[in-house]
Amino acid sequence: MNSQSGSTPASVTLPTVAILGAGSMGRAILAGLLADHVTVTGGVRVTNRSAERALDFDAEPRVTAWVTSTDETANRKAVAGAKVVILAVKPAQIAELAAEIADALDHDAIVVSVAAGVTCSTIEAALAGVGSVIRAMPNTPAAIRLGMTGLSAGSTASPADLAHVAEVFSTVGDVLVVPEDRLDALTTISGSGPAYVFYFIEALEAAAVARGFTPAEAALLAQSTFRGASQYALESQSTPQELRRAVTSPNGTTERAIATFDAADLKAVIDAATAASLARAQEIAAGK
Repeated sequence: MNSQSGSTPASVTLPTVAILGAGSMGRAILAGLLADHVTVTGGVRVTNRSAERALDFDAEPRVTAWVTSTDETANRKAVAGAKVVILAVKPAQIAELAAEIADALDHDAIVVSVAAGVTCSTIEAALAGVGSVIRAMPNTPAAIRLGMTGLSAGSTASPADLAHVAEVFSTVGDVLVVPEDRLDALTTISGSGPAYVFYFIEALEAAAVARGFTPAEAALLAQSTFRGASQYALESQSTPQELRRAVTSPNGTTERAIATFDAADLKAVIDAATAASLARAQEIAAGK
């Protein structure tokens, strides 16, 4: 069940957080940290390549921003004194960034990577023994605080470290802690999962247009259906299988559609797609 649904968020107090890389995911996390029920002691520090985009934070007193394209020490300034440091850059840049900030970190800093495929051991090696490392795999609905984040602790991360990071990501949705050897598999489900849903919505919209609806009407039909069905699944005490069967009348229209999906072996297609995603995550981990 989604802990964000139908309840008022409890107050959360967090230690100083630095987000290195204020792109789409970094900003989604930042939005959670700036929610009304969240207090970040010492504020949030962010770094960004673009001076223009850094101006977005000028009117926000809780955020201090540095621009890496004009200040080569920006990342090191941002992490000094921060308890939680989130590396929100591309996977190929993670190890280099970790090495860059290593001697500027507090000894007890928690370094969190949101990059797919880059292992805790790789980041720990780049940090040369400074701080502890946790991997996080959030997804894009974090931008509206309905995200799903998987967390895995590195070899030196303590239960308290993991609890701190879980609190950070609870501000943007639900959190599931898993062993690191399961995190790439989690990525194929919840990390990449929103794209699968968007793909299905696209297809449903196209089918509606093919049957005479305008694009706007098709979008309303498909997107409202997904929103309602998803929320219903979250709030219902029934399993998705039970809910599907309740909609599927014998010899009815839905049954005929489901039979078509079954004939195409949609479950096998989804299994193959998630396997391909997992294989790519393993390639990234191997540096390919």
